[in-house]
Amino acid sequence: MDNLDKLDKLDKLDMAILRELQKNARITVTELASRVGLSKTPCQIRMKRLEEQGYILGYIALVDQKKLGTKHVAFVQVTLSDTKTKALLAFNAAVREIPEIEQCHMIAANFDYLLKVRTTGMESYREVLGEKISSLPYVTQTSTFVVMEDVKDIESKLL
Repeated sequence: MDNLDKLDKLDKLDMAILRELQKNARITVTELASRVGLSKTPCQIRMKRLEEQGYILGYIALVDQKKLGTKHVAFVQVTLSDTKTKALLAFNAAVREIPEIEQCHMIAANFDYLLKVRTTGMESYREVLGEKISSLPYVTQTSTFVVMEDVKDIESKLL
């Protein structure tokens, strides 16, 4: 069964539960049930099913990056010298070890990967780029794009 088959099995109540949990994963089941128009037990059953079927992958806390001092974001285009499976696997494994890399996506373009890097400022970014990203396996070229303002981020990406 692929994801499209699974999507057909979600009804309006399931989608409402997912939307509410995205807004506040710490909501009580009683409050969640009230918001979606169910009683507590059927709501709990649906939540458990959504978790078991993999629609709910986990629960996270969104933190204020500005308060943490990690508001500097840069996107980095990365070009590799080799894109055979061995090289891709080596790059993928190494990139997972760098905590400042928040996201890594393989891209179908004139470069190979797009990284989202979060640091405390330009000085720390320069260090991450020079000492960590540039030394990743098979990296031959990088291009940096510094974020000036977050217009839409995860907080506004709700169902």
